[in-house]
Parts: sequence; C-alpha cells; structure tokens
Amino acid sequence: MGQRTVIEGRGPVAVLLSPRPAVVAAARRAGARPVVVAPDPSVPSDREGAERRVRTDWRDHHRLVGAVGRLEDVRRGRAAVFGFDAAGALAAARANEELGLPGTPAAAVTALMDKAALRARSNTLHAARPVSFARCGRASLLPFITTLIGYPCVIKPRAGADGEGVRLVRGAAEGEAAARDYPAVTDLLVEEYLEGPELAVESLSRAGRHRVLGMSRRLPGPGTGPGLAAAAGHDLPAALDPATAAAVRALVRGVLDLAGHRDGPSHTEVVLTAHGPRLVEAHARPGAEELTQLLRLAHGTDVLGLALAAGLGLPGPLRRPHAAHAALRYVDFPPGLRVDGLGPALAAARSLPGVVRVGLRIPAGATVRRAPTGALHHAHVLAAAPTAAALARTLDLSLALLAPPGPLTPDSRGIHVPPPPWRNGPEQT
Repeated sequence: MGQRTVIEGRGPVAVLLSPRPAVVAAARRAGARPVVVAPDPSVPSDREGAERRVRTDWRDHHRLVGAVGRLEDVRRGRAAVFGFDAAGALAAARANEELGLPGTPAAAVTALMDKAALRARSNTLHAARPVSFARCGRASLLPFITTLIGYPCVIKPRAGADGEGVRLVRGAAEGEAAARDYPAVTDLLVEEYLEGPELAVESLSRAGRHRVLGMSRRLPGPGTGPGLAAAAGHDLPAALDPATAAAVRALVRGVLDLAGHRDGPSHTEVVLTAHGPRLVEAHARPGAEELTQLLRLAHGTDVLGLALAAGLGLPGPLRRPHAAHAALRYVDFPPGLRVDGLGPALAAARSLPGVVRVGLRIPAGATVRRAPTGALHHAHVLAAAPTAAALARTLDLSLALLAPPGPLTPDSRGIHVPPPPWRNGPEQT
C-alpha cells in the first residue's frame, strides 16, 4: 500500500495545479486548505497561504493521480482538483473523474475546447442566421476556404487558447499569406468575422444550473498587421439594455448545456451582432486573472472564490461591491525596448486616485523580446471610480505615464499629459 499523507485542518482540500498566487488566496477566502501541485517547487504560493506543496508534473495524468491519491482527504472525498488555465482545466477534470471527486466532466472541457464542434452546436441556437464556418486540415487550402467563407473572416486553431494563432483575413492576398504562415498539415477553423460590441461573460454552473456572475465590455485595440486586434481592456458596467442582457444569458446557458457543462466555472466570449448575440468561444475555466480582479473590484463578485467554494461544497464568499465604475487597460511595449527606469512611472501610476493595481509581466530593466500575442500583455492597469468621467481621466493619466517612448499625443479628451518619467533615461540608483 502507498503511503498516505494527512493535511491537518478542518476544511476540505483544494488541490491546485500550478496556481497563481491569486488562486491560492481565493482558496483561503473560500474556506479551503490549499495544496499546490507543480513540477517546479518555486511556485510563488507560500506567501498566499498554501499548506503543502506536491512536486510532480501534473501534465502526466498517471503521476498526478498517483500523487494526489495519496492525500487522505482525497481518499475520504473531502477534496477536489482545480486547474484555472487551458491545460490545467482538462488535467483537473480527468483527475477528479478517476479519483471520484466532484468537478467539471472531462467531456465538457474537451467539448468547449473543440471550436469547430462548438460552433456547429451553437449554430443550432440561431438556425435562421447561423455563423458560417469550415474546417481546414491543410494550409494550402486556406485561400480557397477564406474565399468561400467571405471577407473578412477569421482563422483560428481548432483547439487553441488565449488567442494564439488567431488571424483576421481581409482579402485574397491575406488568405495567400496565411497559407504560408501556418504549418502545411494543420487543424484550423475558418469562420465569418463577427462584427459588433464584444463581451466577456463569467459564469458558474452547479448541477446544470448556470449563473452568470458578470459581463464586461471588451475594448478592441488598434491592431496592426494580419492578426486580430488584441483587447485594449475591459469596462464595467457593460451597459446593456434588459433584452440584450437576457439574450446574452440565454446564449451562454444554451452553449454550456450543449457542451454538457454542468459544474464549475466558465468564460464565454460573445459578440453583439446585428442579428443578435453570437458565440466567439467558451472555456471551462475563469477568464484571465486581471478580468476576475475587475469583477471583484466592481461587483464584489469573487469569481475564483465562488468557483473553489462550489467545487468543494462550501458557501460562497460574501459579495462586497467596491465602485460604480471599474476598468482594465492593457499596456504593451514594442520589441527591443529596454524598460530601464520604469520604477518611477509605476510608482506615479499607482499613486493616482482610483488606481487599484498596476501589474507588470516583464521584469523591470529587461528587454522586450516579442510583441504581445492573443490574451498575453506586458502590463495592465486596474482602476475604479464613482463616475465614468473620473475613471476615464485616471486611465488616461496612468496609460500616459506607462506609454513607451514615441510622439506625445493628446488623450481622448484633448488633454496633454506630462511625459513618462522613464522616457528620460535609466533610473538613477
């Protein structure tokens, strides 16, 4: 018999796969005892209250089940495994099923990951005006298929995540270019471009009942080159009329039902087209960390805490609304830029009234190696205010402080702001 490991405490155990510190903290808020499973023991989770670390490569299903199965709370059914990214969500679902623990079925996770099958299913919800799409297994066929779908259209990996490999094709020349850029043998989805305001919808399902936790308005970025424009940020509230909000909720619930998603969190992206809401994609996990922070800030909705509590049968964290208006803005730097002396700009942005957090993904002093792709950005600003006007001014000032070197331009209301302090050279120490 294998050795059993006992985790001291009263609450159930949340087994977390390579979690961000925010996930460990959310498990604590939910009343769970966090156990971190990661291949590298340097996961920054101890300061957030992780009680134990299990060093194993959880991407190997047999290793994960073997390591987690030794926990006494798992044997007693007082635990569940959680993964809050694309790979982790599927690994957690498979482990929970084999160990007899609650969670999202693996079949539902894979159903949401398969964009072609999900598009076909979601089209049944609006059969009178479905979204045109086609699968493509060879890149050489892309010029023909994009012409068949019509321009503009979108190419995306059938099972991709975080916007990687997604491409906007606006004409025949870009279709020819795409054929050269993707692998010769591939698995792609080509579909019509959905035009209209975009929403990100966070939901939580329990026993087949889907509760929409919040909707944010996605702001498209300026966009350059052949790819789809990365998001510039998100705004709350989304300011939808009752009929539109009801239609979005109905679409999200219908998609989750069709995928067999009965338990756990989900993140769904929707476009409000002239023909009604249409699905972009959906995932069996929460949205990006910055987005869940935005919902917690504006609505007091603790998406991570609620998902962990629901998975462990615990009461959800209390809702504590903070502000009437909140927003998330992304900041990206050009490749080759060295972010020397960024410290003063970060400090200045963080000191602005209403700024809650300024996050930086690249180390201060490092050189930017690549342009942002998909949902990955170099930095972000999270802010809140009692009025939309106050929030807009705070965002304009904070983004100007963090803007990379270049010509100074007026902000959205024609107000010129001072140059970022880090434009003047390296920080003096």
